[in-house]
Amino acid sequence: MIQTKTTFTVNSPGTIIYGRDAFEEVGLYAKKLGTKALIVSDPIMDSLGFVNQCKSLLTVNGLEAVSYLGVTTEPVDTYVAEGLEILLSAQCDVIISVGGGSCIDTAKAIAVVATNGGYIGDYMKMAKIAEQAPIPHIAVPTTAGTGSEATDATVITNTTNDVKMMIKQQAFMPPVAIVDPMLTITSPPAITAATGIDALSHAIESYLSRLAHPYSNVLALSAMDLIINNLLKVYEHGDDIDAREAMSLGSMQAGLSFSNASVALVHGMSRPIGALFHVPHGISNAMLLPAVLDFTKDACVDRLADIGQFFNKDGKNGTQEELANLAIESIKKLCKKMNIGNLQQWGIEEDAFFAAIPKMATDAIASGSPGNNPKVPTHDELMALYKIAYYYEF
Repeated sequence: MIQTKTTFTVNSPGTIIYGRDAFEEVGLYAKKLGTKALIVSDPIMDSLGFVNQCKSLLTVNGLEAVSYLGVTTEPVDTYVAEGLEILLSAQCDVIISVGGGSCIDTAKAIAVVATNGGYIGDYMKMAKIAEQAPIPHIAVPTTAGTGSEATDATVITNTTNDVKMMIKQQAFMPPVAIVDPMLTITSPPAITAATGIDALSHAIESYLSRLAHPYSNVLALSAMDLIINNLLKVYEHGDDIDAREAMSLGSMQAGLSFSNASVALVHGMSRPIGALFHVPHGISNAMLLPAVLDFTKDACVDRLADIGQFFNKDGKNGTQEELANLAIESIKKLCKKMNIGNLQQWGIEEDAFFAAIPKMATDAIASGSPGNNPKVPTHDELMALYKIAYYYEF
């Protein structure tokens, strides 16, 4: 990969607390940031007791708390509006998100809009700059996948036009991230698979990205090592805490990597599928990843060969072409072992999917992510790739 830049900017949360039982420290950090918290979560996290646990930890440290539990799907603009109304009416001065990427992304958007005004879509492509400091936000992920706790981006669906808005500004970076693998043990196999492949996609795409640089590369390679060696373990044995800990760390590293190097074609294609057909983000990434790597391979054989080495357990010598193919075939096998099928097998109706392809290709390009891919597709190539992905055999 030809590197044209000589200087780079690195963004990350101000403080990261990670490890077993790190969640116990949420009250200590919250009281440094405010006096009354809005907890952004969902009904599942509430039923598991995580919301009450958070409230108890805040109470012990002298904070009041109210909660918004309306995040029942991937984040949409109406969630942001609902959560914002609660925050303003209760006069909260700190936000704590407890949940997966949907909860964290919703909280990020609430934090920024609360102090800068407008509609969350106004901030897309830097059309509106968040000039005022957002409400302080502590992100507490309960899945090992999105890495959103360590990124300066949020993805919110515009419910008017069914477009997933990828919004990236420094203001969306949580000042505090608390990554506790103990919170991920309750994730069922299907969620573990979806979020795990999402994290792997982040690491791979940030490593292949045209915006990759030495710092992001180190994080991406470490994340791939952790995820590739532990994802199947946590899928098959959810109570393997060592593997869960490795996945949480790998997911966070992948988030840090793609936040600084950006994602590419997989995510660009994935967002329209999620917006129009409501396929969970991690699943749509998994469905697209091998097909996109096939399409991209001739432009990044050397980097794919590096990824292939993580699957080269016997340490056999091989050409870059052979190792690149090993990477793609191994990712296919991993997806198959975790029961991830193609878009057709997911149940998306063929005529509806094919009719939506022109819009999806247009929306994917408009997101900017495909432009970071080593091989940048044309609109026609994107439409063809969507058709290939629909029937793709793992």
